[in-house]
Amino acid sequence: MRKSFKSRSDSSTSSAVAAGRLADYRGDCSSSAAATSSGSPSALGSLSPNLSPSAPDGDNTNTASRGSRSNSTCSSLINKPNMSHDSNESLLCSQLEQSSISTTKEASKEKKLSSGSLGSGDAARPKQVTVTHPGTNKAKRTSKKKGSIQADLDVAKEFVRCKEEGSTRLDLSKSNISVLPSSVKDLTHLTEFYLYGNKITTLPSEIGFLVNLKTLALSENSLTSLPDTLVNLKQLKVLDLRHNKLNEIPDVVYKLTSLVTLYLRFNRVRFVGEDISNLTNLTMLSLRENKIQELPPGIGKLTQLVTFEASNNHLKHLPPEIGCCTQLSTLDVHHNELADIPDTLGQLVNLTRLGLRYNQLSEIPKSLSQCVNMMEFNVENNNISELPEGLLSSLSNLTSLTLSRNSFTSYPVGGPSQFCSVYTVNLEHNQISKIPFGIFSRAKNLTKLNMKENQLTSLPLDIGTWTNMVELNLGTNQLTKIPDDIQLLQSLEVLILSNNMLKRLPQTIGNLRKLRVLDLEENRLDGLPNDIGYLCELQKLIIQSNQLTSLPRAIGRLSNLTLLNIGENNLTSLPEEIGTLENLETLLINDNPSLHHLPFELALCNSLQIMGIENCPLSQIPPDIVNGGPSLVIQFLKMKGPYRSM
Repeated sequence: MRKSFKSRSDSSTSSAVAAGRLADYRGDCSSSAAATSSGSPSALGSLSPNLSPSAPDGDNTNTASRGSRSNSTCSSLINKPNMSHDSNESLLCSQLEQSSISTTKEASKEKKLSSGSLGSGDAARPKQVTVTHPGTNKAKRTSKKKGSIQADLDVAKEFVRCKEEGSTRLDLSKSNISVLPSSVKDLTHLTEFYLYGNKITTLPSEIGFLVNLKTLALSENSLTSLPDTLVNLKQLKVLDLRHNKLNEIPDVVYKLTSLVTLYLRFNRVRFVGEDISNLTNLTMLSLRENKIQELPPGIGKLTQLVTFEASNNHLKHLPPEIGCCTQLSTLDVHHNELADIPDTLGQLVNLTRLGLRYNQLSEIPKSLSQCVNMMEFNVENNNISELPEGLLSSLSNLTSLTLSRNSFTSYPVGGPSQFCSVYTVNLEHNQISKIPFGIFSRAKNLTKLNMKENQLTSLPLDIGTWTNMVELNLGTNQLTKIPDDIQLLQSLEVLILSNNMLKRLPQTIGNLRKLRVLDLEENRLDGLPNDIGYLCELQKLIIQSNQLTSLPRAIGRLSNLTLLNIGENNLTSLPEEIGTLENLETLLINDNPSLHHLPFELALCNSLQIMGIENCPLSQIPPDIVNGGPSLVIQFLKMKGPYRSM
């Protein structure tokens, strides 16, 4: 595990001594005097006068995520956003809220304090610095959070104005409204009424006079019920009740037979009545994030339904009648307690997206092979050990396949025809020991393969045929060798090989000219091939926790490198050529117990912002300079080296 950074003393005396020592090296006594002020920019010289204790925000974890040992700063730089599918609900909701959302903007994101900032006097801060250059300042908030757009609005006056102007659309969202006056009954001409983000607990019965209303948006209030007079809204198409406090679906909702879209997400609903069958015009039904334990058979009467979202509930079964909803395109029931799914799902021939992740499924019905239009199939985090033979081959339009976090010990049975149309395959966190030879011989579109956390001991001999691969994650396996044919993956941009048992890399890795991320953390490498210098597009190189004693001089050719993590190795020196890395922003050399000196050329890395030197002896640099932190070390290298005037 990566060792914790030591905290830096906040003693002003220590800082003054270190700064004074640096001034002595410069031969400038006046600088020493000026530098004794804690946190003074002048203490750092011209390279980095302002030290901002900040680090990039971290984010989650997908193909380029690294093991738990990784420093959070590094992992945040290489992680890629989770490429989850946006639901239709999100799209429609954003359209509903187009003029009713108030946002707070910042000139820049506040970054987390990073370790070892010389600009911080906190003894709990480890020694990792953020260096800013002359004329720049730490990003600060430039605006405060705004209050509601129309706080303390005189609602009655707005009603009068709306009536006088004859407006058919009224938006009173985020207006701090707790009660709607009875004069709402005068707005009979309204077709759209938006009341997002208020404090409304009940609606007046007079709302029933709005007989021309087509859209009623009540999201983010505190409603526990609805008036029966809503039944008069015979033209209502969209009813948005998201983020309220409904313990049940009000009976009046079942009577709104004109509804096309019904949002009930994020309430406290435990029960869906059989009368849901009355809403035969629904095309969109969202019951996400409630406490529903079962769905009634009447759900099968919703034959016009295109999108049905019931994720994040407590469903244990789906009614067989759901197979009657033959227009369904999206069925999302992830994060429930489903132990099985009915065979009737095979009748949903228009299904393009089926979300079953995070349930308790142990098998998938063969009838799903009839859903030939399915494009996304996700059963992540279930108890599945195999798929029906030929299932994937039948899904000829499949582009995204996620079988991660299950109990697979081998690839699904069905041969190469299973992957003809797929772009991404995720089999992370299973127990697969082998990628079958030729399994991707027909996968001409495959660009992303995630085999992280399996039991692979070798790679197939035909790996060189995966010529369209862009991201390949083989981290946390038992690989001892990477074949020379890796060089044929000319489209590869991300290669994750962390947490394996590699002792060497093939020279041919230098032919991966599009590679941007190379993660080799926690292997057994004692050196890198010189050809690594040909990776001209490489931006992030992680070699933490290996057995390196030196870096090849060719490392200096990696002109696009922004992150270099070589911590926890046995390095005795860094090559002078490191000074040519003009785009290097993060350099982590911590925990190299034999590293006694640094090259003067390191001071030429003008883009350097974050540097970790913890647990490195650096005995050839004065201790008070080292104790002053990485920025002071960089200044020392610049002042003592031949590059002072540069």
